[in-house]
Amino acid sequence: MSATTETRPEAPAGTRVPWAKLALALVVWVVAYRLLSPAAEWLTYDVLGVARGTHLASSVAFFLFEVPKVLMLLLVVVFGVGIIRTFFTPDRTRAVLAGRREAVGNVLAACLGVVTPFCSCSAVPLFLGFVEAGVPLGVTFSFLVAAPMVNEVALVLLFGLFGWKVALLYLSTGLSIAMLSGWVLGRLHLERHVEPWVYALDGAAPEGEGVDTPGWAERVAAGREAVREIVGRVWPYVVAGIAVGAGIHGYVPEGVLAAFLGKGAWWSVPVAVLLGVPMYSNAAGIVPVVQALLEKGAALGTVLAFMMAVIGLSLPETIILRKVLRPPLIAAFVGVVAVGILVVGYLFNLIF
Repeated sequence: MSATTETRPEAPAGTRVPWAKLALALVVWVVAYRLLSPAAEWLTYDVLGVARGTHLASSVAFFLFEVPKVLMLLLVVVFGVGIIRTFFTPDRTRAVLAGRREAVGNVLAACLGVVTPFCSCSAVPLFLGFVEAGVPLGVTFSFLVAAPMVNEVALVLLFGLFGWKVALLYLSTGLSIAMLSGWVLGRLHLERHVEPWVYALDGAAPEGEGVDTPGWAERVAAGREAVREIVGRVWPYVVAGIAVGAGIHGYVPEGVLAAFLGKGAWWSVPVAVLLGVPMYSNAAGIVPVVQALLEKGAALGTVLAFMMAVIGLSLPETIILRKVLRPPLIAAFVGVVAVGILVVGYLFNLIF
């Protein structure tokens, strides 16, 4: 009588997490990141033969160093955020916010806006879903402000270019604006300026229908997909923004921008916001320009206000929201957020 050995079936190859490959990729990433600065200098001065000390050398070295640096940081952070986002779905987000007291809801909505995978094009369906779930109007606006204004691309670019203090400053001020803007809009009781057909919808929020909780293999695959989708979409803006920043870095004389965007010009913050609102761009294109402006003497608060106006008061988003909101509510939304950005600009010009 032969003994039989019970064997456990192996998991299909497609469901295994490639931890070894991920660890090796991280080691390669760290080594490559440390070599970026000498590689940029070698390419600039030895390969391209650019003369040292010239405006062209300063621009070329800046460009060759910052492009791979920012793209490598994006790869890591977007991969991680892609995994985090698998824990959130529209249904789950609505469920978290529904039934909350308004003050708590504003805080939760702003925080969820940072990590959930929604953009300007999702504004109308998200607004409708929140209304159907009974989420207060002010809480909904906290989410709609935070989602575009505070995003992983902006955070990683600011961290890579300026360090963790400026990135944390951007995160905290963006969240504060989102929370306070939603709270103020909630106090104004502007529900009458929502298009009537919105409230005529069925009040029951859609339920998740038997959605399986993804395993870690699926979460890692989602991280890879996020890299393919997000980095694949924004890299031209990164290169273009760094090219503009390189031109400013190399050719704009020191102190010129300080006269227009420095602390001494009281009007610089409102002008920066007014310029930023219609000049829509995403974070990938605007943050490298911000770096160059700061290096040439622009004040931190003014530049931060400009960046927040560009990516937070998105012209496409306001146009899309017109489908569900009447002009007075849109004007209140833009006005409250703009005031918050102005306060941030003046505050940090005063502190720093």
